[in-house]
Amino acid sequence: MQIKDVLLAPGNGAFFYDDQAAIRAGASQDGFVYVGDPITPDFQSIRVPACSLSVGLVLVDDTVVWGDMMSVQYSGAGGRDALFETAQISDLTSRVVVPRLLDVDVSRYLDACANVFEPIEHKRLPLAIEYGVSQALLRAAAHLQRTTMAEIVCSEFNLPLPTLRVPIYCQSGDAREINADKMILKAVDVLPHGLINSRQKFGAAGQTFMEFVRWVATRTRELGHPGYQPVLHFDVYGWIGQEIGLEPQRIADFICRVADAVPGFTINIESPADFGSTQAQIENYAKIVSILDNRDSSARIVVDERCNTLEDIRLFAEAKAVHLVQIKTPDVGSIADAARAVLICKANRVGAYVGGSCTETDLSAQASVHVSVATQADMMLAKPGMGVDEGFSIVGNEQNRLLAILNRRATENVG
Repeated sequence: MQIKDVLLAPGNGAFFYDDQAAIRAGASQDGFVYVGDPITPDFQSIRVPACSLSVGLVLVDDTVVWGDMMSVQYSGAGGRDALFETAQISDLTSRVVVPRLLDVDVSRYLDACANVFEPIEHKRLPLAIEYGVSQALLRAAAHLQRTTMAEIVCSEFNLPLPTLRVPIYCQSGDAREINADKMILKAVDVLPHGLINSRQKFGAAGQTFMEFVRWVATRTRELGHPGYQPVLHFDVYGWIGQEIGLEPQRIADFICRVADAVPGFTINIESPADFGSTQAQIENYAKIVSILDNRDSSARIVVDERCNTLEDIRLFAEAKAVHLVQIKTPDVGSIADAARAVLICKANRVGAYVGGSCTETDLSAQASVHVSVATQADMMLAKPGMGVDEGFSIVGNEQNRLLAILNRRATENVG
């Protein structure tokens, strides 16, 4: 079954692209905008509306299946691809990718991805293109076989059909208290992120952050139903290292104090420090992980920055330099590689969290759900956006619909 035409449609991401370097350097906020000049290349201001580009594959039966391309919120930071530019991506897609798409067999998903994503002049295609096009190809394969995207992933990777739900993780954005309340009332599995991305939010020696952690734990007990015990997940954007230094022992000591402040909870600390390169990140995160494990701490280290591609994820997992990898889907590229990343983590007994970005779309979020459930990831991000309700409903409802279908399949097979 061939693709007979390809459509491109510009669109919006669900949040904004932010210049992380400028924010780390102390840019202040005025309402929703940041004041000052951007630092990261291609940013015209520190905060810019997220854009996306939809790619539609017109199949021979005139069905159109879609995927969405975009960058992550902190584009151009931590070794990531540059800021998404719709006109540039559209031009490259039209010139290079479309002719390849018109020549592939969409019934063979992994083969189609491999053929379409061949490097050009020894250089990999922008990861945003891989991400969006791989979603559309997955939907095309599912349409052809009259099945779900999750079942295509299971078939391609020789996985059993899943029956268990994947825990959902929500992030708060800057409205951290209001959104934490929403998460608790909706009994979210993992919360609240907190967006601890500045010195003001982290506080001198981490005091402001520590107070927020205690508040979340207290609020969970106040508002949550009896027995509700979510994992508490905080993204500190490297600020532990920024504020107290890059000595692994000191970082581990601080993280232990955070965990000890909220006994009874499992604590995820994402991006405790940025050591400047992937290799340095691996070496120092491995030391932090070892110290926490030796102390039987309830805290777990989550890697994000400097762990972008499939190869990066493999290196971190094999080095045991992390407890949980954020598989940041637009940074990994092809969503087939996101599935491979989960399987690499599992093979190395490292947690796999299928994440992504608030800048994504409903379509990319739904495709991510199918990959997460098919590979039985340890948790997945409620996305897109920063509003909690929208992302939680998109991801949660898609998972529930998918599991209803898969459970019916299982019943049919038994019958």
